[in-house]
Amino acid sequence: MTSRRRFLGTVLAAAALPRLGWADAGSPAFLAAAQEPDGTHALFGLTEEGADLFRVPLPARGHAAAAHPEAPEAVAFARRPGTYALVLNCATGAVTARLAAAPGRAFNGHGAFSMDGAVLYTSEVEAATGEGRIALWSRPDGYRLIGEIASGGIGPHEIRRLPGSEVLAVANGGIRTGPGDRDKLNLDTMAPNLTYLSPDGRVEDQARLAPDLHRASIRHLAIDALGTVAFAMQWEGAEDQAPALLGFHRLNGGAPRLAKAPDDLHRAMRGYAGSIAVFDAGRQVAISSPKGGRVQVFGSDGRFAHEILRADVCGIAAAGARLVMTDGFGAFVVTEGGRPVAHTRAPRAWDNHIVAL
Repeated sequence: MTSRRRFLGTVLAAAALPRLGWADAGSPAFLAAAQEPDGTHALFGLTEEGADLFRVPLPARGHAAAAHPEAPEAVAFARRPGTYALVLNCATGAVTARLAAAPGRAFNGHGAFSMDGAVLYTSEVEAATGEGRIALWSRPDGYRLIGEIASGGIGPHEIRRLPGSEVLAVANGGIRTGPGDRDKLNLDTMAPNLTYLSPDGRVEDQARLAPDLHRASIRHLAIDALGTVAFAMQWEGAEDQAPALLGFHRLNGGAPRLAKAPDDLHRAMRGYAGSIAVFDAGRQVAISSPKGGRVQVFGSDGRFAHEILRADVCGIAAAGARLVMTDGFGAFVVTEGGRPVAHTRAPRAWDNHIVAL
């Protein structure tokens, strides 16, 4: 486990690093991984209209990326169970560091930076048990591993930092998988949760679902400026029995609040929410379903607003009052009020997530 002294030392050391900004990489609005027609993979920096600003090759299929809050730097993660995490200089295209999970561990597709960018947090699992770990990496020390803390559950996936705070929100999906593969081993005993952690490993709060929802795997997170966490779930039971796929919670805020579309539209999601985004200054939240070929939009009060149909859509991100979507056919679509207002298409298959900068 990391110590508070070590963590603070890393934060102070960050002051000695060069101060380049995202303008040096062309001021991208989004990052997204994709597979290209020849089967290779890359991370792309994109404008607000979806035009390419840079392309950095990846060794295998990507999943998500963590963007540094100031420097033109991103950490690209492999699809879980990940065998790589690469630190990319998005201004030059150079790979500046390669992260290796500890023996018996695997990266789980997501990460987040501390407020000043001195520490990178990565979601990981112990291959033998599925127990979750959050590893801490010191950027001033060349992304040296400086410690780890327990994630508070099994199978952590996305992690996000609460705004203006060092507290991490962790989506512990509850699914134990086989070492090095995606076989699900504990569906009958799943226990997903949303855990709030301090960097020293202290559990600040933990939200759990009702026992009859124990197969609703909490996977992805989006957080508004006031700290309300919206979480997306994937149901590991019969599709026609899928409960709500969207939830809301606040630190020390009691039980989660769940929301779903009207029954016929909810069933069309096929029990699967692949990504989530809060947009329009926190007034709206969207969840996507590549299985259902649709994005559903809700108000911050949980009321269903509308849905947008699009085959194989998964990546979604905020663009002010607008919502950006990407799909497996290379489309980048900007929507407002549920209607497309801009559209581009590239010769590639966008992967699961698009990250707003």
